Amino acid sequence: MKSFKNNIKTLSIVMMSIFMLMKCNTPADKAAGADDDAQMSKDRADIPENYKWNLADMYATQEYWEKAKKDLPGKFDKVAGFKGTLGRSASNLFNALEYIEVVIKELYMFGSYASMLSDGDIRESGPLGMDQEANQLYTKFGAAAAYVDPEILSIPEQRLNNFFRDEPKLEKFRQYIDNVYRMKTHTLNASEENLIAEAGIMQGNSGSIYSVFSNAEMPRAEVTLSNGEKVVLDASAYALYRASTNREDRKLVFDSFFKKMDEFKMTLGTQLYGKIKENMFVKNVRNYTSCLEASLNSNNIPTGVYHKLIENANKNLPILHRYLELKKRMMGVDELHYYDIYAPLVNDVDLKYSYEEGYDMIKKALAVLGDEYVNTLQEAFDGRWIDVYPNTGKRSGAYSNGSAYDVHPYILLNYNGQYEDVGTLAHELGHTMHSYFSNKHQPFINANYPIFLAEVASTANEALLMDHVLKQIEDPQIKLSILGNYLENARATLFRQTQFAEFELKIHELAEKGESLTGEKFSEIYLDILKKYYGHEDGVMVIDDVYAIEWAYIPHFYYNFYVFQYSTSFTASTMLAEQMLKGGEEMVDKYIDFLSSGNSEYAIPTLKKVGIDMETDEPFEVTMAKMNRVMDDIEAILDEIG
Repeated sequence: MKSFKNNIKTLSIVMMSIFMLMKCNTPADKAAGADDDAQMSKDRADIPENYKWNLADMYATQEYWEKAKKDLPGKFDKVAGFKGTLGRSASNLFNALEYIEVVIKELYMFGSYASMLSDGDIRESGPLGMDQEANQLYTKFGAAAAYVDPEILSIPEQRLNNFFRDEPKLEKFRQYIDNVYRMKTHTLNASEENLIAEAGIMQGNSGSIYSVFSNAEMPRAEVTLSNGEKVVLDASAYALYRASTNREDRKLVFDSFFKKMDEFKMTLGTQLYGKIKENMFVKNVRNYTSCLEASLNSNNIPTGVYHKLIENANKNLPILHRYLELKKRMMGVDELHYYDIYAPLVNDVDLKYSYEEGYDMIKKALAVLGDEYVNTLQEAFDGRWIDVYPNTGKRSGAYSNGSAYDVHPYILLNYNGQYEDVGTLAHELGHTMHSYFSNKHQPFINANYPIFLAEVASTANEALLMDHVLKQIEDPQIKLSILGNYLENARATLFRQTQFAEFELKIHELAEKGESLTGEKFSEIYLDILKKYYGHEDGVMVIDDVYAIEWAYIPHFYYNFYVFQYSTSFTASTMLAEQMLKGGEEMVDKYIDFLSSGNSEYAIPTLKKVGIDMETDEPFEVTMAKMNRVMDDIEAILDEIG
């Protein structure tokens, strides 16, 4: 979710919410590394084709993409040509919206092709240039379509109701038009909307610069591990070696990685402050009271949901601390340090899975979701929807992109063969299947499900995977490892992402008060929150000051209040998975309907249909109860095996 998502926001505020690119990222803690050092050093050309996604499903050759680039501006002119006609008749309104929908659908695929081609090797200037060209076209389209929402708002309500009566085909745009009216106080006149759209050419620059710098050009520390191996600590190497079984190696990797990053905190701080200023621009010109409200309102999410999440996380920090004390016991150390956070709980269990083994395990775990679900998983495997292994210059982490509506979703991985990577694959397949069912059952206008719902399907898959794996094994050491992996996932996806959300809210609130923010200030704020979450003052875990720069490692801070949805979705999916495992076929049918609903309703009522009310404490409380049950199980196993 990098430049494309940022720039598609240059459309009018309602189009932003309806037509947002669905490129769902794995949480930063779960960014996959590499299988081994040889794998990390491979050029993309050395990766077998069957492990690389097939972008030819979108455009057979790059020449077809170039042709689309030439054709799109003419289509934008036609979009602009509908200006002044929308309120004349029901057919005029329908024909305009229908054509605009087709153009945006093509623009999505156009942008996704360029973005994913670049993600395969960010060092390649050609694909990077294509991505930048796509950004410019988003801005041009935004300017061409800026009149749409103001013009719809100028249609008298009774006349609009008559339009729906006279033209039944308008019904598919009802949710979009309802959003237009809901956002009325934040929608400006046509000329002002056009000006905001033109300003979009400057938006997304901070995130793009961060991505290129952090993934490709930032100098890296080089370390020599205890076995004599020399390692250059890029993002993939850090993700791999921070989980080393050798404690001294972990400390060396952590300290060296973040000390090198700290050398660039002025540059990295300026980049992040640039993103905050972008968000403040939107907040100010659209008359919101805060950047948080401006971000959440596009999906009709009450700000109280965000604040309640932070409140619940802080209230339940003793449960996180219980896990950390348990980790200390299992590791057999007197004092737990932050560089121990990714250490394996059970050192002598080698949970390694080839890509094929992991995929097969996921299919078996998700068989409860029905034949169509599993058959489509197989189609994704056979049809090269997935870019599997890391290569030099490849974008770090993992994501699913469901924006190629008429083709199929795509997944980017950096698979390294650990159980955690199988979980990441299950996570991204959850996004992909969400996109598959939404695209299949909804028209394009309603297919891109709200971002707030995006992480529910992904984390539900992880819960079902863990349940399946635990039923297949008897070895207490492996059970400890799987249960420990769940707790680590809960820490990373629920508490850590809420910690990020609290940091993101704090820095925006300071900026809104007129305070300047530097890399040093970001580090000061981040360190205070980090120490609070991990119980530094209470002796739960030692947090050294060198890790204050960790905020600069998190790309999600460029996504505008995105990370909190990992946490809310984790609690929703925990509750949902438990219901599916208990509720049988009827509950599974409700879940498939949920996956198929897209953006046909707002997020909060969509979840209520499957029995989850995110405006209450219940989903968080259910998740805390499960965490405590898992810790009870681990302690029972530990007591049994001595």
